[in-house]
Amino acid sequence: MSRLDSLLEAALARIERAGQRRALRATALAPGGRVLREGRELVDFSSNDYLGLAGHPLLVARAREWTARYGAGSGASRLVTGTSDAHLELEAKIAAFKRTEAALIFASGWQANATIIPALLAAMPGVAVFADRLIHASMHAGLAMAGVRQHRFRHNDLDHLEVLLAEKGTAAPARLILTESVFSMDGDRADLSRLAALAERYDAALFVDEAHATGVLGPGGRGLIAEVEGKIDLVMGTFSKALGGFGAYVAGSRVLIDYLVNAASGFIFSTAPPPAVLGAIDAALDLVPGMEAERVHLAALGERLRAGLGALGFDHGASSTQIVPAVIGPERDALALSVRLEAAGFLAAAIRPPTVPAGTSRLRLVLRASHTEADVDGLLAAIKAAR
Repeated sequence: MSRLDSLLEAALARIERAGQRRALRATALAPGGRVLREGRELVDFSSNDYLGLAGHPLLVARAREWTARYGAGSGASRLVTGTSDAHLELEAKIAAFKRTEAALIFASGWQANATIIPALLAAMPGVAVFADRLIHASMHAGLAMAGVRQHRFRHNDLDHLEVLLAEKGTAAPARLILTESVFSMDGDRADLSRLAALAERYDAALFVDEAHATGVLGPGGRGLIAEVEGKIDLVMGTFSKALGGFGAYVAGSRVLIDYLVNAASGFIFSTAPPPAVLGAIDAALDLVPGMEAERVHLAALGERLRAGLGALGFDHGASSTQIVPAVIGPERDALALSVRLEAAGFLAAAIRPPTVPAGTSRLRLVLRASHTEADVDGLLAAIKAAR
């Protein structure tokens, strides 16, 4: 064993002792809110395919169609030869969907957040950054790469944010506020109306991650930013959740997009997303505005699941969306419950530190439009029996 492997083995042993070691397991999405894993069909309460579009025939057909039309790959980064008519037309379609001047496609949500943030901060010397403490790890990574200290406000505590803005922001030449609209591990929502008002009062730019709201919330699935249209400086979101595909977008002013084309390293130095990915996104954008019945159904399932968990004595926090945590506490207890539920036919992933704060390990229960009330009731019965 090499010296490097010895060090890595020791690091893995430490992860194992902490109860945080993970491993890959092959899983395939199946119809009806199910997945196939190791020869078994499980009711899936873990994937982010909220609207069931990952296997939708139109997405599959358009991915094939665009591959036949444009080829399997894009050939280069966007600034070399990787920009096709398909990229430009799709970006215009995204901007129209989000009602912004322009949009830009990225290969992944992580890549977008982690490289947009350093690019923005490079244009904001002396900026004071204010971030909800539960923003996604990719946003924290972007701030770390930029070498900028963030002022973290307590989760969704906008009184605390205002105190920090007054104390730390007024002397700075620029201010930036970072939040998610729907928080990925808690399923709760940011108060975007008040955030926008604070941003205006303190002359701060506002960056909102809409990954878990796009497609599911707002009129036509346009996300929570529809509540404050025209008051958000930068909106980021993904195609890999409710839209059933892959990749991410940023939407905002034409000046913002032009700047990111010239300054965001993750965009400049990455091969352009391939035609099959673009075709699937295009199809999803055609379907999502007309899926109001699915959105209403998701909301009703969320209420049903939260009521059932509450009756069983579980803390589900301030969840008000399709993401419903069942907070367990100790990591090993959350893992053990997840294993017992899988044996009973339900996939309910245990989420542990560092993804969530220490002492808040949980089952992150995710609803899909293809779930039924019977599926939710079956999960609750299985949780009750497995405790």
